[in-house]
Amino acid sequence: MEAENNKNNTQESAEVTNQKKGNKSTILVIILSLIIIAQAIKIYVDHQESVKKEVQLNTTEEDLATTMQKLTNISEELDKKNIEIEELGGNVEELEKAKAEVEAELNRTRKRDRQAISDLRDKVEGFQELLKLKDEEIEKLREVNEELLTENTSLKTEKNTLSTTLREVNESKEELESKVALASQLRAENFKVIAINARGKERDMPAKSRQIDKIKVVFNIAENEVAPIEGKNIMIRIGDDKGQVIFDVAKGSGTFMYNNKEEFFTASQEILFDNSKQELSFEYMKGSSYPPGLYLLEAYTDDYKMGSTQFEVK
Repeated sequence: MEAENNKNNTQESAEVTNQKKGNKSTILVIILSLIIIAQAIKIYVDHQESVKKEVQLNTTEEDLATTMQKLTNISEELDKKNIEIEELGGNVEELEKAKAEVEAELNRTRKRDRQAISDLRDKVEGFQELLKLKDEEIEKLREVNEELLTENTSLKTEKNTLSTTLREVNESKEELESKVALASQLRAENFKVIAINARGKERDMPAKSRQIDKIKVVFNIAENEVAPIEGKNIMIRIGDDKGQVIFDVAKGSGTFMYNNKEEFFTASQEILFDNSKQELSFEYMKGSSYPPGLYLLEAYTDDYKMGSTQFEVK
């Protein structure tokens, strides 16, 4: 009986020991399983983080590339706007400053984090807004320039019209002055050439050479309402049929300008023209005989001819 009890106790002890061993194995398996699961979870999480970082990196590079391309386009647009505004006479200081900022961004390192790219995108948007404003400014400048061009064209047209009118007025004035000057010229009329012999006897031309001691010239100044009342120097010139002028400085002859050429006159006298058809008389003693032939008598004043006639010496 006691033996059986010992046997039973031994069996129970063995069962307990086996049960404890079984429990330890189960716990070990569970722990190992948890470790494996934890490792698997960590590997998965690390993988997801790596994928996320790679996606973020790719996205960052794409955003950077896109933003940098926009900056490049903006740089080109700024150059164009700069030229347009400068040609239209606008202020390009703001554009030049923006251009410098864009160039500085383009020259910086292309490795940027997402925050830096976000800031850069904000700058790009600012530059794009500036370009829009400059488009509006260019349009306004064009309108102003078109208005100025229209006004300038109108002013030029008015100026040309005024110049034409002034030229026509001046031409009319010059023409009128020329007509007045021509109309105011004095005219000699009713010429008489008289021969005076040594005894003082007068006879009308023609006369014989031996009968001429002095020549007397008489004529009237025609009435002229246009000519002013003023002093005049009246000159006569006597020339033979060979064109030789009879003159003697000692007897009052001299020279005058006619058609920009210096000419001799035979005699002269100062008068006050009073528009009274006054009669003028000249006497000239040659001091030698007059060769037979046809002579030309001319009267001058100022720089024009008043009239002429011919007489003959036999």
